Amino acid sequence: MQPMSRNEMAARAAADIPEGWVVNLGIGIPTLIADHVPLEREVIFQSENGVLGMGPAPAKGKEDPWLINAGKQMVTLRPGGSFCHHSDSFAMIRGGHIDLCVLGGFEVAENGDLANWATSENDTAPAVGGAMDLGAGAKQIWVTMDHQTKDGRPKVVERCGYPLTALGTVTRVYTNLAVLDVVKGLGFVVRDIVPGMSLADLQARSGARLHAQA
Repeated sequence: MQPMSRNEMAARAAADIPEGWVVNLGIGIPTLIADHVPLEREVIFQSENGVLGMGPAPAKGKEDPWLINAGKQMVTLRPGGSFCHHSDSFAMIRGGHIDLCVLGGFEVAENGDLANWATSENDTAPAVGGAMDLGAGAKQIWVTMDHQTKDGRPKVVERCGYPLTALGTVTRVYTNLAVLDVVKGLGFVVRDIVPGMSLADLQARSGARLHAQA
């Protein structure tokens, strides 16, 4: 059994984004998703600092220090891309105009609760930031994260132990071991597992009951 790399997780999520969707990418693994959506696909990436039509990371030597995403990473602009004021960007988010937001996470609960913020001095993006607005305003919330912490604790749980970012809004989770749907009234439903891992093995690494897809 070989867990997926960060890039493999991003590519897996990118392949599932429907054509024509407006998508916000959170800090961390989600930012890699833009690298796996070719120009011929109509997916419009939005960044809350005021970029609409964000492209993948720039090639080495082609960086523009004035073109960054909300995580202060340098990005590119797709043909037809545009810029807007920060307040207009959040009007898109709070007004329900974002089809999908993909966020990183510390924990996701079986009822769709998300915990993904911290206040440690070592964090590059402390506090909740725009994730709370996105968690409440986007039509769909997907989360990309490792299935377990470095010391083996599950991040897929019955109830989050960390402070919450959004309540009951996560609809799908992409981990380095599996893809899970969050189904209201049922919990985690397994859509996919990495080759070589059984459902029983995945369950043993999870902190909530997993259901096989019908």
